[in-house]
Amino acid sequence: MSDMTDREPASSTTSSPSACPARRRDLLAAGTVALGCAGACALAVPFLNSLNGTENAAFSDDTIEVDLTPLAPGQGMMVQWRNWPVLIQHRTPDMLNALRRPEHLAALRDADSKILQQPRDATNWHRSVRPEYGVLIGICTHLGCVPSFEKPGATPQAEGGYFCPCHGSHFDAAGRVLRHAPAPYNLPVPPVTVLTPTKLGIGHSAGDPRFSMSDIQQI
Repeated sequence: MSDMTDREPASSTTSSPSACPARRRDLLAAGTVALGCAGACALAVPFLNSLNGTENAAFSDDTIEVDLTPLAPGQGMMVQWRNWPVLIQHRTPDMLNALRRPEHLAALRDADSKILQQPRDATNWHRSVRPEYGVLIGICTHLGCVPSFEKPGATPQAEGGYFCPCHGSHFDAAGRVLRHAPAPYNLPVPPVTVLTPTKLGIGHSAGDPRFSMSDIQQI
């Protein structure tokens, strides 16, 4: 009898085998909830930041840096920004001079870039922050094809501009569309900042910091 009395407190304070899995389930459930909350917060931060637009994302993950060193005069290259192709061209003095010829300007649909297809610091005759470097979103404003580079002198109209192989739209080296092309607008210009003489930042405009790609007419 005494043995039974001595054993009763021990059995009452020891967890039953069925209670252990229950406690483990509670701990796992609590951990899962905590991780889920942490993951939701982590996802919410970039989502909320994206709602602020590019004007509040100076040199964040939305900005890429491009080294211009390999780009010789007259050559072009393509990089990717925001899943868009970006065409960068090192324009020669002859290409720049061609952009201002009266007969060429008369052949353009929007020679003075009056339609908002670029930041304010690129609303100029060369549509860029540096005359010698053209930076354009490589999406034709007609039906979204990707224009190709044209070598300087390939056509008298483009003078080293761009040609859309889908429906024949021609753009000059500043991305301005010819008057009779199917494309209704000039190629968009992304926000660009000069970081060094040989490096550009695409995604933020130092000259127009509030500019957002959602402001443009069409991409």
